Amino acid sequence: MAHRAKKEGIVREIKEKLDSSQVVILTDYRGLNVADITELRRQLREEGIEFKVVKNTLTKIAATELGHEDLQGHLEGPTAVAFGYEDPVTAARILAKFAKGNDKLEIKGGLLEGNLLDIAAIRALADLPPREVLLGRVAGAFQAPLSAFASVLEGNIRNLVYVLDAVREQKEKSA
Repeated sequence: MAHRAKKEGIVREIKEKLDSSQVVILTDYRGLNVADITELRRQLREEGIEFKVVKNTLTKIAATELGHEDLQGHLEGPTAVAFGYEDPVTAARILAKFAKGNDKLEIKGGLLEGNLLDIAAIRALADLPPREVLLGRVAGAFQAPLSAFASVLEGNIRNLVYVLDAVREQKEKSA
């Protein structure tokens, strides 16, 4: 009975991680040595990403209970999962870069905000600019129209001052 309760606790934990993650990336780590896995975990942890070896059967149960049955096709062989809670791009970038330098790590697929990702989608996600760059671009896009609007208003105010100054000069000449 204690064994069953332990499994239920693990399923509950996996469900919580799946549910609270913006991105979930499944990998096959077969052939990686302890030093490689430790280094990958360190890189991911520095960015707030959790990398955990999971049991496929328990992960399948958790995924099914959350309505992610389509994830089951990726849960074959040794599986380690990266749970990205904040920035989905960073998790994809770190894993893709690591896999490029170490052919023993294989990206299987994943979820982005509950939507299934294949390997090509994860690679495309990894190629996006960092979050800060994207936010800067968005801020720049918002700022451009605002600064143009401010220039227009500034020009109108300047013209009003010139008109008022001309009226004042006119009144001084006539007085």
